[in-house]
Amino acid sequence: MEQGMVVHNLNLKRGKCIDIKGMIPSDATCFVINLGNDNSDIGLHFNPRFDHEGDVNTIVCNSKAAGNWGEEQRETAFPFKQGEKTEICVHLEQDDLIIKLPGGQEMKFPNRLGLESASYLSVEGFHVKSLKLD
Repeated sequence: MEQGMVVHNLNLKRGKCIDIKGMIPSDATCFVINLGNDNSDIGLHFNPRFDHEGDVNTIVCNSKAAGNWGEEQRETAFPFKQGEKTEICVHLEQDDLIIKLPGGQEMKFPNRLGLESASYLSVEGFHVKSLKLD
């Protein structure tokens, strides 16, 4: 997978969202958005898979605490298309991370780490055009 961007000192606070716009490569098998404190403490590992590791058109979410992965959560609603622009907005809330997907769809992932803020963002396999904190 193509190495993407990493942002430190993001300062996304609880009750706010980060809006990520970009382009999915036409040959993408998957892409990844990680949001948390650092690479060892990830509150949201968001991984839409077109055809990757046995998953087809499935969104896999997880968290990582002190370097250890939690239990995966799978979502079969799959609004992404290879070679197209997309927008994803992640809201950091007390109990959940709410991910707004293209086409008005929404999914929730539990805030397992109890994040009050997120300072780390990494994106792989996806060409980021803009980031906006709201």
